[in-house]
Amino acid sequence: MIELQKCTDKEQWDEYVLEQGGHPLQLWGWGQVKAAHGWTAERVFAFDDSEDDKIVGAAQILIRKLPFPLRSFAYIPRGPIAEESFQTEFLEKLAGLVKRDYRSVALSVEPNSFEFEAPTGWKRSANRILSPDTILLDIAKTESDLLADMAKKTRQYIRKSAAEGITIKQVHTRDELEECLFIYRQTADRAKFNLHADQYYLDVFNLMGDHSPIFAAYLEGKPIAFLWMAISADTAYELYGGMNEDGQRLRANYALKWYVIRKVKEWGLLQYDFGGLVVGGVSIFKQGWATEETSFAGTFDKALSPAYTLWSKGLPKAKAILQKIRR
Repeated sequence: MIELQKCTDKEQWDEYVLEQGGHPLQLWGWGQVKAAHGWTAERVFAFDDSEDDKIVGAAQILIRKLPFPLRSFAYIPRGPIAEESFQTEFLEKLAGLVKRDYRSVALSVEPNSFEFEAPTGWKRSANRILSPDTILLDIAKTESDLLADMAKKTRQYIRKSAAEGITIKQVHTRDELEECLFIYRQTADRAKFNLHADQYYLDVFNLMGDHSPIFAAYLEGKPIAFLWMAISADTAYELYGGMNEDGQRLRANYALKWYVIRKVKEWGLLQYDFGGLVVGGVSIFKQGWATEETSFAGTFDKALSPAYTLWSKGLPKAKAILQKIRR
């Protein structure tokens, strides 16, 4: 049997997540970001009461209030973390917690695994939040092996863009971040996707700290492309990125991404996640970095209310909430 206990100690939480190979979206700072923008973040440990209260699981749950009759929605991004023998019990008790404390319409999980045996009462959800399909590089491989796995054109563009007088460095200051956000707005206008307000990204920068490094490519002292990561002990996960016209012309994203891959490899991380695949040119660019795609298990729901049918069938409000969840 396990018992749940809410965690209020940031250091204890992050230490456990990092030691267990947890995903960056399970780190304390990510919950702080969401809590600053309309969500509640609950961090819950599972203790094995038969083994001197050993911690056997952890889940950072994000809860969003919804209008009646939905009340709230609970979501665990790339989690929970749990020892296999306790996973089903942990999931059930987490579902009970959000039903009792928040009257949630559902608990949705997107496991940080390639397979997931859904317990009785859980089902695959049509409302995906994070894309299950991505490019996932094993950066324990040598640089030569990583290059060999790429498309020939990708290797060519890495070499060509690196020879264009571009310099790459990590972003550390608020002013440097503002320059990257200016590029991001240009990228969003060009590609026609929605952005959060600037304060959201400032909060990611401040609250994630060292777990969310940003790198930028510069030409003649001006940034032309940036790549923003979230990192844990094992995983580097792409959050945001963009280029201006000079960055596009010089294909700066190739030199920049290869620099970041090598940098996080140097830091001792084991895998590099491109942050999902979407339709269009961005996915074609990502697919050139590996010989095959990787698919995570996907999204699974536990219905907790008779109103779940309204939620799962995609009310306009529900769809709007799902859009706001996405990073």
